[in-house]
Amino acid sequence: MKAPKAEADERLLVEAAQKDPRRFAELYDAHFERVYAFVAARVHQRDAAEDLTSEVFQQALANLPRYEWRGVPFAAWLLRIAANAIADRWKRAAREQGDPAPEAFAEPDAAEVDDVERRALAFRCVALLPEVQRRVIELRFAEEKSIREIAREIKKSEGAVKQLQFRALQNLRTLMSDADA
Repeated sequence: MKAPKAEADERLLVEAAQKDPRRFAELYDAHFERVYAFVAARVHQRDAAEDLTSEVFQQALANLPRYEWRGVPFAAWLLRIAANAIADRWKRAAREQGDPAPEAFAEPDAAEVDDVERRALAFRCVALLPEVQRRVIELRFAEEKSIREIAREIKKSEGAVKQLQFRALQNLRTLMSDADA
């Protein structure tokens, strides 16, 4: 649960963005990792996750004037938009392929929100890694490349890539546990 000050700050930020859409960038920056983590966990394809995340923020910006603060975190509204965007995409794909429509998405529950928060934290922590470690993690886990492919791409030995990956994962564990503390 958000602290009252953080909730008040978020409410002020939303109200500012409603008055001046250029301020929406601050909401985007604050919530991008959370929304991307939610979408990526459901679509399992990087390009589709990126497209849907972009679509979520476009819809949010377009509908921001109608958004009403009800004491619920702004992220909950964004995740509802994301769930609907994913469901819409799957329904379109099912119609185009002649398959039955998938079941509707339920609102994310507390466990899902916690998982999304953890994934968002992981994205933020990866960005804090030294450049070469960050690159290895991105290539290995986001682009799903083999150690051999990564070694070729970054012009290092396979052993060096394994060591970089090991150190990066150690650093991520430390960063994430420090952030949880």
